[in-house]
Amino acid sequence: MSLIQNPILTGFNPDPSICRAGEDYYIAVSTFEWFPGVGIYHSRDLKNWKLVSRPLNRVSQLDMRGNPNSGGIWAPALSYSDGKFWLIYTDVKVVNGQWKDCHNYLVTCDSIDGEWSEPIHMNSSGFDPSLFHHDDGKKYFVNMVWDHRMGNHSFYGIVLQEYDHSKEKLVGKREVIFKGTDIKLTEAPHLYKIGDYYYLLTAEGGTEFEHQATIARSKDIWGPYEVHPENPLITSYPSIRNPLQKAGHASIVQTHTNEWFLVHLTGRPLPREGQPLILPRGYCPLGRETAIQRLEWKNDWPYVVGGNQPALEIEGPNIAEQPWEEEPVLDDFNDEKLSLHYQSLRIPLERNTLSLTDNPGHLRLYGKESLTSHFTQAYVARRWQHFRFQAETKVKFNPESFQQAAGVVNYYNTENWTTLQVTWNEEKGRILDIMTCDNGSFGQPLRGHEIIVPDSVEYVYIRVNVETQHYRYSYSFDGQNWNQIEIDFDSYKLSDDYIRGGGFFTGAFVGMQCQDSTGESLHADFDYFSYEAK
Repeated sequence: MSLIQNPILTGFNPDPSICRAGEDYYIAVSTFEWFPGVGIYHSRDLKNWKLVSRPLNRVSQLDMRGNPNSGGIWAPALSYSDGKFWLIYTDVKVVNGQWKDCHNYLVTCDSIDGEWSEPIHMNSSGFDPSLFHHDDGKKYFVNMVWDHRMGNHSFYGIVLQEYDHSKEKLVGKREVIFKGTDIKLTEAPHLYKIGDYYYLLTAEGGTEFEHQATIARSKDIWGPYEVHPENPLITSYPSIRNPLQKAGHASIVQTHTNEWFLVHLTGRPLPREGQPLILPRGYCPLGRETAIQRLEWKNDWPYVVGGNQPALEIEGPNIAEQPWEEEPVLDDFNDEKLSLHYQSLRIPLERNTLSLTDNPGHLRLYGKESLTSHFTQAYVARRWQHFRFQAETKVKFNPESFQQAAGVVNYYNTENWTTLQVTWNEEKGRILDIMTCDNGSFGQPLRGHEIIVPDSVEYVYIRVNVETQHYRYSYSFDGQNWNQIEIDFDSYKLSDDYIRGGGFFTGAFVGMQCQDSTGESLHADFDYFSYEAK
């Protein structure tokens, strides 16, 4: 039995849904506007996790072209029943104003890393859907219902309906079974049958620092549901000094060793020297992450061991530790497929945008739209997963216009990013330049002092060093002698908590981008990309 350190899934890995298949454990997490949709992690000991699947990898399953920032995939729910995996997910199309236009789907697969089925549309009444497999063979679907009416609370309640898989549709009565507690913002329902009771686990309080998980029970699946006598099941809200904040949005698993665990969303704010502790509580550039807690049962109610706030370290299950091989630091782009750690925005990047074969040993990106586009960006990136890390690439790019650029981008969403890129200046020729976007306000801090790329240089090396509070860019023309650009960028500005004061749900990314506003699709060749924690 080993100790588990939290969080177990670092970086932007929110809304965990855990399931067990035999002696294997899987967690599905939200991916919002990033494609392919949904990340699924695998573990055999609840401590060591490996990214093994991105199931929504075809436009026929997920087309997010034009989706808003922090729209797309919200709160997937993964389950295993009848010898196969079931994945429920929401594609959120509208997030502004009174409406949340969202569509809920089901896909299935016999193996976690296989080709998942075409989607079945379930309903569109709200988000955070989940599928419950009853021991009598029936299946039930739950989701929160969105109320757009003026003067009403938007979170109407949790609705239950039977699902007939032979007919591939919801059938029978549709009934609200839980209106939530006085905390409100009731969402993320998961149903469980344990002993004599049905347990309904929900999230309340919103997904920021007031977040929590609530649990209720009933002997009838249709209710009424009584709330846990010491609700909430978990929260960080009263625990201002706990390094694991935002605890909530949870799911439960029983191990094959008959132990119980809760996985839940959490966020780790940056340390804030000289700032008040209470409000705001800080900024989480790593996004909302996944942590795990041990559960115990008293009077047919689950309790988090040690109290209802998250612990940084817990006692793992009575299972021998089974670590995975360490992920390589360097990707030389010699494989036929991109690593699962890379994603693009909203849509898959087809051959006219991305190729690993047009220049073997390189990732070739054909320039497309700007970093502000909600449609077609040639941007390939991975999550920030550490407060301190170094990312680096080597790029060959020969622009002929100031409308063409390629390099490294640190990105939160279309309104918030910084980039160091090779581009063109009419007087200086090829240059390295920085552009920034801060809540939609643009800047060029090197303007008038752009770095000239010598004509003899074929490849430009670009690096970013993230040091908790700040990050800096560096460049090299030979891969040996590096020049740091003496501009500090604030890490906190790439966080949910900073963007328009909150209300977005992803996390910081770093990666490679090529844009060409001329429409000529000029390409850039990236020889490698490395990401190394410090």
